[in-house]
Amino acid sequence: MHRRLTAALGASLLSLSILAPLMIGTAQAGERQQLGYGRLVTNDLIGDGRDRWRTGSVASSRVWGPEWTGELPEGFGDLLELRLNFEAIAPEQLAAPAAGDRPYAAAISVGLHSHFQSAGTEFALGGDLVFTGPQTGIDDFQDFMHDYLGGDDINSTTRNGQIGDDINPTLVAEIGRPLSLGPARLRPFLEMRAGVETLARIGADLSFGRIGQGELLVRDPVTGQRYRTIRTPEAGMGFVFGGDIAYVDYSEYLPSNQGYQLTDSRTRLRTGLHVQTEAGHRFFYGLTWLGKEFEGQRDEQLVGSLRINLEF
Repeated sequence: MHRRLTAALGASLLSLSILAPLMIGTAQAGERQQLGYGRLVTNDLIGDGRDRWRTGSVASSRVWGPEWTGELPEGFGDLLELRLNFEAIAPEQLAAPAAGDRPYAAAISVGLHSHFQSAGTEFALGGDLVFTGPQTGIDDFQDFMHDYLGGDDINSTTRNGQIGDDINPTLVAEIGRPLSLGPARLRPFLEMRAGVETLARIGADLSFGRIGQGELLVRDPVTGQRYRTIRTPEAGMGFVFGGDIAYVDYSEYLPSNQGYQLTDSRTRLRTGLHVQTEAGHRFFYGLTWLGKEFEGQRDEQLVGSLRINLEF
């Protein structure tokens, strides 16, 4: 497992070393510094308590740029985010998958994205390399965690039928427009992805409270939850609500040549709570309802997302 995971990460970082100078070279900014870091762990164990479909993922981001002023810079490439994601997607029953249920899929992605604004509109543009299949080692890691925490092992049928080894270049673009509504902030957005999944999405996020103001939040690809990367030190709370709907044209995870048919639309509804204390401890918990992704999927699902930081 370790060898395969190391090989996948090594290939990812090699690819990133090729991509990074191309994007950094477009920047007009001065000296760079690391401005922030964020991560979000999502699992159905802290949602509906089941182990199925969009069962688990980790999103993480590191951000570099000039001094943060509380808002995005205007230049493309001035502020850069290194994004690293891990995901396991599973049939409803790992040990005995039903006929027609989705195949197991494992993915590791690494990408570089630029965040900037123009005339009050926010943009996030970049690309990921998405590595799929047994080369990621995620199937072995999931078995290890189930042995330790409890849960079904991946049987040979599930393992042999999983999405195979591949590398999928994926372009990602999001456009958002923050709007002030008194004590609340509304941010409608459009998102497009082309690669491992090709889709167009429209949605909005509504937030209340101090948390998130003057900060950079990055969208988790699985749930749509936005997690903090550049933060202010003030204590407070923040409540978030959001939703979106997507038209999906293609999914590597649901191959049409194996008879899978995508649903006409893909819907997500979410809510969450941010807390930051005077001592700097930070907490986020969110719930996301995920609609069906393919014809024959028996039910929707509820996943939970968690971030805990303790300062000592």
